[in-house]
Amino acid sequence: MTEADFARRSRALYEVVMAARSSAVEPVTLLAALESLRVLRGELASWEPELIEAARAEGVSWALLAPALGVASRQAAERRFLRLRPSDGGERTGEARVDAERDRRAGDRAVAEWARRNSAMLRGLAGQAGAVEGLSAEGRRSADKLNTALGENDVADLLTPLADLRDHLTADHLHLADRLGAISEHAGQVRQDAVDNRRRPTT
Repeated sequence: MTEADFARRSRALYEVVMAARSSAVEPVTLLAALESLRVLRGELASWEPELIEAARAEGVSWALLAPALGVASRQAAERRFLRLRPSDGGERTGEARVDAERDRRAGDRAVAEWARRNSAMLRGLAGQAGAVEGLSAEGRRSADKLNTALGENDVADLLTPLADLRDHLTADHLHLADRLGAISEHAGQVRQDAVDNRRRPTT
């Protein structure tokens, strides 16, 4: 919706509301006003997650956002945001989006913890994989990304480039490809176990 259209609809709606407070208004005019109200409400609702995301990007805490959003706690503020923002995974309801985000975070935490416990193994495997020769140009770019990640502090950052490099290994590197595949499968199972544990009812 353009700025001019928003202003026009808002002004017309205001005028109908003011008129309805003091005199009778034609039904067709009231119906048109209600339609405008629905459109404006939808437009305003789409702005809220954008503004929240912008505030978070500028370092505003959930605790500070809570009173601005009219909720009582940082948890409620974050939950409101998750309910309102568009879904990346196709979830249809706000509650489903909240659950999906919590599943993702639980999985990310579990995989990161597992990776850090197995730091020496992963770094050794990454060093071996990053030095593989005979790769295609695309495979070499993948290996370069892996070597860059190897220089970072968080070993969990190795998992994605390790999985990506596996797709570029040739028949000369079957053993290494099998090891990388096993790592990816195990990380996936760790993630799924964390999600299952989060969803399991407490007694």
